[in-house]
Amino acid sequence: MSLSDKIRACNICADRFAATATAHHPRPVAWFQQGAKVLVVGQAPGARVHESGRPFTDPSGDRLRAWMGVEPSEFYDKTRVAIVPMAFCFPGYNAKGSDLPPPPICARTWRAMVMDELGDIPLTLVIGGYAQKWHLGTKVGVTDTVAAWRDFAPNVFPLPHPSWRNTAWLKKNPWFEAQLLPSLQTRIKEALS
Repeated sequence: MSLSDKIRACNICADRFAATATAHHPRPVAWFQQGAKVLVVGQAPGARVHESGRPFTDPSGDRLRAWMGVEPSEFYDKTRVAIVPMAFCFPGYNAKGSDLPPPPICARTWRAMVMDELGDIPLTLVIGGYAQKWHLGTKVGVTDTVAAWRDFAPNVFPLPHPSWRNTAWLKKNPWFEAQLLPSLQTRIKEALS
């Protein structure tokens, strides 16, 4: 059984998810294979991804692909792009309807094995605070980490989450679209060529 198949069969969070406001069952979304050129590290699948079984099948995914300058056919080609969130399942919502954080047990259980299987990848996009703390060891917030993107480039680009909730953040930080995104898109073209 492949590592992806083992992850898709995982149910270590079944009791945790059953106790959420969504009371859902685990549905790990494992989207990677050895040889990928770009690694997208996010937080965890959302409700729409839980339903579709495919990562970033939501408006956040549309925005992320626009940031990257890639078409869906490139983005969903596992030989080119690996998508490895900090948790492979939708964590659910709390009683107020807010997203729950990715359960740390997922990263503790699977992360090292996935990274070993993927090997060296030319370009990594690290999206959001949970991923940035794990992969970059950052101790500051997302804004400060993303603002320091040149410290990580050209092989790693820290990004904010592409959620609609961050539209105000994008307006407050015009340098992101003016400076970071053109550099990111250039690096993605290089990595995928």
